[in-house]
Amino acid sequence: MKQNSDHFLHNDEIDWQFAGEGITRQIMGYDNQIMLVKVKFEKGAIGAEHAHPHTQTTYVASGLFEFTIDGKKEIVKSGDGIYVAPNLLHGTVCLEPGILIDVFSPMREDFITE
Repeated sequence: MKQNSDHFLHNDEIDWQFAGEGITRQIMGYDNQIMLVKVKFEKGAIGAEHAHPHTQTTYVASGLFEFTIDGKKEIVKSGDGIYVAPNLLHGTVCLEPGILIDVFSPMREDFITE
């Protein structure tokens, strides 16, 4: 597995990966300590509840989402942010098409395909 991304990553040169029905993602940079991921959602797409050992913070670049974190639900919109501590159950439902910018620490090795 590659341990870090290239220095410069251009949107039109990065493949979108399938991440679930109505969900695709682009890996926008990483090393073993951190990873930035752009995730595109279609309306109605569900990011199923899950947990992982990584710290996650998310910026809502566009759209409207209902997030559930550790049993608490809230609606978030463009400009809002989310923090998910390691191992907390979390998921989302896309209410209006949008893009989330996720940051993980350490990097998500399971996202790297080569």
